[in-house]
Amino acid sequence: MVVFAPDHRDGSAPISFIHTPDKKEKLKKVEYKRVAHKASTEVYEARDEQLRTRLWEMNLVHEAILKLDAGKLFKNVAEGQKKDSKDLLSMFANKLAVHEPGSIAFAGHSFGAATTVQFIKSIFYRPTSPVSDYTPLFTPSDSSPLIRQITPSTPIALLDLWTLPLHSPHTSYLRSKPMPCYASPQGGKNLIAILSEAFYKWTANLNDTKRAIAKPPGSDRPGPHIFYPVASAHLSQSDFGVLFPWVTTKIFGAKEPERVLRLNARAVLQVLREAGVEVADTRVEDLELEGEGEVKLGEDVKDERILSRKGQGVRGWVSLSAEPETEERETSKGPGDAVVEGEVLGEVVTERERSET
Repeated sequence: MVVFAPDHRDGSAPISFIHTPDKKEKLKKVEYKRVAHKASTEVYEARDEQLRTRLWEMNLVHEAILKLDAGKLFKNVAEGQKKDSKDLLSMFANKLAVHEPGSIAFAGHSFGAATTVQFIKSIFYRPTSPVSDYTPLFTPSDSSPLIRQITPSTPIALLDLWTLPLHSPHTSYLRSKPMPCYASPQGGKNLIAILSEAFYKWTANLNDTKRAIAKPPGSDRPGPHIFYPVASAHLSQSDFGVLFPWVTTKIFGAKEPERVLRLNARAVLQVLREAGVEVADTRVEDLELEGEGEVKLGEDVKDERILSRKGQGVRGWVSLSAEPETEERETSKGPGDAVVEGEVLGEVVTERERSET
């Protein structure tokens, strides 16, 4: 499997770069733009603008992937990589299974998860005629291969979906639409949402997440997979906790950062397996089968337990219902109680700001 991780240049990262080798300024910096996390007209407008950039860039990434498979050369690669870029990129020529409908999986974390939802829906529900009071943030061209690529069978993984950007007046039309997976009998089997415990305890965002990925009312098709690992923080969804375990433990109350990443990876990989994507077996050590007998050499290694909705067999891995929560949680009693991290390292959102979102 090949993973493409875009570095969005919308001003939501601490800093990002645009490589422009044909211009005098070879490297253009995109500085961080501070945008509040509390809903307001100004915030929605700012997040809409960031989403426009992100959705456009996702389209560009898809175009680049197709060119990469076709063996075409790229000019705007990082200066330090140009010497080896030909060999590095050419090895993917005619090797990527990216042309068949539904062959590309999509995943995102936080604002990236919101971007994933908006991107998938923008393509699947692209308007063929004007819709009253709806101006799309992104519309693929009629000839775009994305239209064939995004199908109900497209695997999707959402990590700590941050729902505020999906509540803008410009995103409300698509917010009312179900995820594309429910247009097929498989339902939400290829859709997984993984929350940190900090986001699980953020009841308003949790309920919005459930609404965003829930099956349509009255549907008898399978719903989505929703889980959270106990004692995890927002930054546990990345390698930050592995690189800086003291920070995530002391400040955010997170524990076992490496194991949290393994649980996340196991769940996403199992969703991909069940969606027909060829991926390697989970390592026997990661299955945590102590006391359950040994796995023999050559024996198929299954990992169905990681997606069990009964919540059995995997320590600290909690399965959630897609039904909205009816009670507010005491966020001050859980890990990450003081803050919910923003999209930029060092920026935090206070509990008061979060409750007002």
